[in-house]
Amino acid sequence: MFEFLKKIIKKDSPEKKPVAKKEVTKKAPASPKQKAAKPPKTSDKKKTVKPLQSIKAPPKVAEKKPVVLPEKEEAPKEEKKSGFFGFADKIKKGLTKTREKLTSELTSLFTGKKIDEALFEELETILLTSDVGISATTFLLDSIRVSVKKNNIENADEIKGLLKEKLTELLTPIENPLILKGTNPYVIMVVGVNGAGKTTTIGKLTKIFLDENKSVLIAAGDTFRAAATEQLQVWGERNNVHVVSQASGDPSAVIFDAINSAKAKNIDIVIADTAGRLPTQKHLIDEITKVKRVIKKCHEEAPHEILLVLDANTGQNAISQLKIFNEALGITGLALTKLDGTAKGGVIAAIAKEQPTPLRYIGVGESIDDLKVFNAKEYVDALF
Repeated sequence: MFEFLKKIIKKDSPEKKPVAKKEVTKKAPASPKQKAAKPPKTSDKKKTVKPLQSIKAPPKVAEKKPVVLPEKEEAPKEEKKSGFFGFADKIKKGLTKTREKLTSELTSLFTGKKIDEALFEELETILLTSDVGISATTFLLDSIRVSVKKNNIENADEIKGLLKEKLTELLTPIENPLILKGTNPYVIMVVGVNGAGKTTTIGKLTKIFLDENKSVLIAAGDTFRAAATEQLQVWGERNNVHVVSQASGDPSAVIFDAINSAKAKNIDIVIADTAGRLPTQKHLIDEITKVKRVIKKCHEEAPHEILLVLDANTGQNAISQLKIFNEALGITGLALTKLDGTAKGGVIAAIAKEQPTPLRYIGVGESIDDLKVFNAKEYVDALF
C-alpha cells in the first residue's frame, strides 16, 4: 500500500513543475505587448489632428480673395470708356429709334433688288415718311440718280452708301457751332412754342458753358406759364447758377434787370427764357418782339443769339414754326430737341433744304449732358 502511494506521488510531482514554468513564460511576454500597444495610439491621435487643421484653413482664405478683387477692378474701366467715347455713343443711342426704322426699311429695299424706277419710288416713300420733306427728298433722289449713271452702278446695295454721302452734303452747310463773340455779357434769347423743351435746353446749355469756364446768369422771362420760374430755379441750383426772377413781373423787365446785373458782376453770358407761344397767334409774336427791343436798349449789341428751340416730334410743323419766328425775330440758331423719342429724324434734312439755319445743338436724351453740338457726319453715321 505504501509503495503504491509513493509511486503515485512521484508521478504527480514532475507534472506540476512544468505547469508552473509555463505560467511564468506566458505572463512575461504579455506585459510588453500591452506597453507597446499604448504609445502608438497616443502618437496617432496627435499626428492626425495637426495636419487636418493646417490643410482646411488655407483654402478658405484663398477662395474669398479672387472673388472680390475682379469686381472692384472692372467698375472703373467701364466709367473711363464712357468718358472717352460718350460723345459719339450718346448720339447713336439717342437716334436708336430712327436708325432701327430707317435701316430695316433700307435693308429690305436694297437686298437683291435691281436699280430701276420702282426702287427709286420705294426709296422716295421711305424718305418722305421719315420727315425728310419733299424738297430734300427730291434733291437726294436726283443726286443719287446722277451718281448711279456717272459711275455705272448696278448693285442696289451701293445706293445706301450714296444716300449717306448726299445726306451729309445736304446737312454740312447748317453745321455751325455757336461761337461767343461781342462784349460781355453775351446775351442769348431763347424762344419757341410751348412744350418744345426751352427750359430743359437752357439748363443743359448752362452746363455746356460752365464746362468751358464761362460764368452764366439765367433770366426767368417766362412769367406766364405756371411753374416755369420754379423749373428754371431747379436747373440753376443743379448748375450752381443764379436765376433772376420776379413774382409777377413783366418779361421784359425781368430780362432787363438780369442784363444790368450781369454787367455789374462782369458775368460772361446771360440766357434769357421767354414765354412759349403759338406761331399762329400774331399778337403773341408781337409781344416777343417787344422783349427783343428792350434787350437792345439795355445792351446795344444784344441779343447776340436768338435761339429757336424746336421739337423733333413735330415733324414738318417745325418748318412752319421756323419761318414765322424768323420773320418776327430773325432767328440766328436752332436747337432741335427730343431726337431720342422720335422715329422721324429726317426733319433736319427738311430744314437744311427749305429753311437753312445754323443748327447749334441737338437733344439726344434727358440727362444734363445730353445736349450735343451738331455735327453733320456724326449725325448721318448715327442714322445708319
